[in-house]
Amino acid sequence: MLAVLILLLLSVPLLELFVIVQVAGGLGAGQTILLLVAVSVVGAWMVRRSGLGVLNQIRTRLAQGEIPGNELVDGLLILLAAAFMLTPGFLTDAVGLLMLFPPTRKAVRSILVRRYAKRVDIAGWSGAQGGAGGPRRFGAPLDAESFTKDTDDRTD
Repeated sequence: MLAVLILLLLSVPLLELFVIVQVAGGLGAGQTILLLVAVSVVGAWMVRRSGLGVLNQIRTRLAQGEIPGNELVDGLLILLAAAFMLTPGFLTDAVGLLMLFPPTRKAVRSILVRRYAKRVDIAGWSGAQGGAGGPRRFGAPLDAESFTKDTDDRTD
């Protein structure tokens, strides 16, 4: 995993630089810079819009007493998209913009949930089959009556 990360950290900037030089060769340096700035501005607007929408969905799910699992993963993906948008270059901007579109984000979310659901343990509920609470899906209602309040024996 570390080798893949090092390879990405070395190859992505070189690839971005190659693409920027190719675009600048076709359009000119000034227009390439304007295009990079325009994509960043549009991306920032989309990140803000998507982020606020997901935040409202999280609030709604919490108000209904449900765990906002899918919405939290969407929030993480939007944060990752924002990081891609902050990185100068056309390729990272394209990946960031793709993750801001709900259908693409939903596909990435489903892959992540399938891959990591067995590792998630929320309040004694495991995503693994046969876990503490049996199989659990993201966004399922919380059973508040099964939880007990912890007492604090510390003195002030």
